[in-house]
Amino acid sequence: MDSISLVGTVSIIVAGLTIAIGSIGPALGEGRALSEALNAMAQQPDEADTITRTLFVGLAMVESTAIYCFVISLIIVFANPFWDFVIQNAAP
Repeated sequence: MDSISLVGTVSIIVAGLTIAIGSIGPALGEGRALSEALNAMAQQPDEADTITRTLFVGLAMVESTAIYCFVISLIIVFANPFWDFVIQNAAP
């Protein structure tokens, strides 16, 4: 396997792992936050509006972690800084 194929293969594997591992935490966090918010609304129905607003802000912040992982995986696949280095050194 030449170096260009190796860099491509490793880039795709690392991008997949970035998305897989980087989305597990936010998914668990969002589920836990929603569960706790519903529990709080069941205990204090008068504060449902405040809890809902706070929940949406918190979910947006938690989801940003998954979005950052997605952006990093796109950079790894499409704008990998190692491509230029490998292509320049692979030229005969």
